[in-house]
Amino acid sequence: MSGVLKVTAAIAIPRAEIAVRASRAGGAGGQHVNTSSTRIELVWSVRETHVLTDEERSRVMAKLASRLDGEGRLRVVSSSRRSQLQNREAAERRLAELVRRALSVPRRRVATRPSRGAVERRLLKKHRHGEAKRRRSAPPEE
Repeated sequence: MSGVLKVTAAIAIPRAEIAVRASRAGGAGGQHVNTSSTRIELVWSVRETHVLTDEERSRVMAKLASRLDGEGRLRVVSSSRRSQLQNREAAERRLAELVRRALSVPRRRVATRPSRGAVERRLLKKHRHGEAKRRRSAPPEE
């Protein structure tokens, strides 16, 4: 493992900024599960990191607000694998993916208008439908 967790081509989180904690995982696994600490918890402080610019930090904090604690820390847990190393790799992948998605800037929507032909076709179809409904009704009584 290198000393950084690659998020994007321009952003890599130093592993020194990520706190790693191992604990016992619940669930299936037999006798082995009661003795080994395979569950991995990664904690990364978005508020205190030096990797992100102020703009990137505010974007990540806004998009991941529901996942951050009061001190601005992002917590990712993995306990799906039986190996501590596999759980650590899975948690790191998930952390990188969360940050990558939070950093993505959605493209601005370009306002478009329907063509004149499309508008005319829609109105003609509405007119025909209304005519068909009018023909179904009984003729007015005199």
